[in-house]
Order: sequence, then structure tokens, then C-alpha cells
Amino acid sequence: MLTPGLKVFFGALSIAFTLASRVGYFTGVLRGRARPHLFTWLIWTTISCIGFAAQVAEGAGPGSWARGFGSATSFMLVGIAFYKGSKEIKPADWLALGAALCAIPLWAVTKTPFWSVLIVCSIDSLGYIPTVRKSWSRPWAEPAFCYLLSCLAAFFSLLAIKQYTPSTWLYPLLLTLTNGAMWIFLNARGRALERAGVTG
Repeated sequence: MLTPGLKVFFGALSIAFTLASRVGYFTGVLRGRARPHLFTWLIWTTISCIGFAAQVAEGAGPGSWARGFGSATSFMLVGIAFYKGSKEIKPADWLALGAALCAIPLWAVTKTPFWSVLIVCSIDSLGYIPTVRKSWSRPWAEPAFCYLLSCLAAFFSLLAIKQYTPSTWLYPLLLTLTNGAMWIFLNARGRALERAGVTG
């Protein structure tokens, strides 16, 4: 069992990795190497705020710090995506955004944090669709290393949780898995295109 001091340490570590991920992403956008998808970050920002609120309500303690910091910086990425992000909006992107927005009222009427987090996890997963679709042909337009940093941030936030309930650990566990999977996908797709002679 981890001591309260270690919980605080891992909470601080999760914020540090989240900060590193955001700095890397912001730098990539400013240098023209990254093009965030507006719909993805709009979905993730909304859901991240809900997930953070549920964690706080259930006593996640330091385990919620990374999510709170991530929510605040996600708002900045929505603004950046609006001006500098991908403008190629496909029907699948609209479907993902529509499904996410339709699910949000379900969160509002749920009576327990657990169901809120379950819905949050479902909507968060939908947020990957626009970026995965965009990255299939241009994986270099997403900074893969930033997803690895986000994966580590979510993992350390799991270790920092004060009260373990499904409402506090389910969302960071999902973020650990999905960000890790995105990192693997971007690297694998980038190598596949390089072998085919396609470069950014």
C-alpha cells in the first residue's frame, strides 16, 4: 500500500508528464509539424472536465490532479485547433461528434459518479475517431511522443489515487491504454508509409 507521501509524489509526477506532453504538442503546432483535429479536442476537453469532476467527487485526491491540469490545457488546444488545426472534416467526424454530444445529456441525468465515468469513457473513445482517420494518411501530423507522455501521466495518476473506486480509476486506466495505443499506431503507421515511399 502506497503512503500518502508517495501518492502526492505520483500526483505531481502525473502533472509533470501532462505538462511535458502539452508543451510538446504546443511546440509541434507552432512549428507547423502538428495539426490537431478540432472535433477530437472539443470532445476530449468536454469529457475531461466531466471526468475530473467525478474523480474529485469520489475522493481521488492527487490522482485527479493530472486530469484537472489536462482539462485546463485542453481548452487551449481547442482554440489552437480552431485556428491552426485540421480543417478536413469528414462525415465520420460529424458522426463521432454528434454521438458524443448526444451522450453528454445522459451524463447529466445519471445519479452516480460511476455511470458518469462509464459514459465519459465511451465518449472519450469516440474522440479518437477524427484523429485516427486523419492520421491514417498523415501520421506525422500528430506528435506520437506526446501520446506516450500522456500515457505515462495517466499511469502515474492511477498510482496517486487516494480512494480506489471504479469512478476514480476507470477513466485514467482508459487514458493509459488509449494513449499508449495511439502512440503505437502513429509509429507503426509512420513506418509503414515510409516503407511505401510516402513521407511528410
